[in-house]
Amino acid sequence: MLTIRKANRHDVCDAWDIRKTSVHAACAEYYPEATLSEWVDGTPTDKWASVVENDFYVAIYEELVVGTGMLTVGNGQIDAIFVRPSHMGLGIGRKMLQFLEALAGVHGVAAMRLDATLNAAAFYRRCGWAGDSISTYRSSRGLELACVPMTKHLTVRASVATSDDIRLVQDIRHKSEDG
Repeated sequence: MLTIRKANRHDVCDAWDIRKTSVHAACAEYYPEATLSEWVDGTPTDKWASVVENDFYVAIYEELVVGTGMLTVGNGQIDAIFVRPSHMGLGIGRKMLQFLEALAGVHGVAAMRLDATLNAAAFYRRCGWAGDSISTYRSSRGLELACVPMTKHLTVRASVATSDDIRLVQDIRHKSEDG
């Protein structure tokens, strides 16, 4: 069974590895290898570790971290939805996205946004996201990647969220309140 939970410091290396291997596996036909390597190769920094601990959620399947996702509630931004290549195509990315959308709805976020890689834009469209224009994503390190800015409005999300989504969000809220 797949579960999603708040990431912690023990997930930093898994999250880094999933990001790196996922990008190299899924984006290879859309971006030059040198660009992908510049984007994801190297080792996790303290800043990365802090972001994972504070903002990431991880998908767990059979005690293995198999996916990641991040929601910035303040601006409705979704980032870092990556799935371990050995687990791609099993619906893990979709479940993470649904979870983050439900979490955003619980926090009162009405409009969400993300920058999709060229290979992922069709996936997000199938999940109800809108966006067709190609733009340029600029990372804090100066890397530039073609992307598709996408949006989704959650005005009806609360009524669409499944009982499992709500239970998962409630469990996370409860755990964060406990410290």
